Amino acid sequence: MTLKIGDPVPAVTPLDADGAPLPLAGLVGKPFVVYFYPKADTPGCTTEAQDFTRLADDFAAHGAQVIAVSRDTPAKLCKFRDKYGLTVRLAADADEKTCEAFGTWVEKSMYGRSYMGVERSTFLFGADGRLAAEWRGVKVKGHAEAVLAALQGL
Repeated sequence: MTLKIGDPVPAVTPLDADGAPLPLAGLVGKPFVVYFYPKADTPGCTTEAQDFTRLADDFAAHGAQVIAVSRDTPAKLCKFRDKYGLTVRLAADADEKTCEAFGTWVEKSMYGRSYMGVERSTFLFGADGRLAAEWRGVKVKGHAEAVLAALQGL
């Protein structure tokens, strides 16, 4: 499945880092960001989470919450959060349902080998719960700032 601008947030419920259900539809009412990253505590994913954490007050000033989704377990996400002092809300998608609903569980290739993995992607939803902007195949450098700029334009 691929989301299109104007689509409502998918009705999926990943678990947060503490193992509590995090229904994404429950975020409707204020703007929010859902971003997907391949694996906790790896260089690019750590930098991305730190960048969004660094800008957390700016996102909050616009009423926006940031949710970061990976296929990691809640226990691994707790360690990741605590190790780096992350303030973005981390979500575990162990059953791939969230990735599938957002179209981020894709075939990738490296060194001539194909495999399934998480495409680094970000989705910005307006307060109405509809997709306002998306980024796929994200390059980490400057990305959190670009998402914040788009939020400010809502």
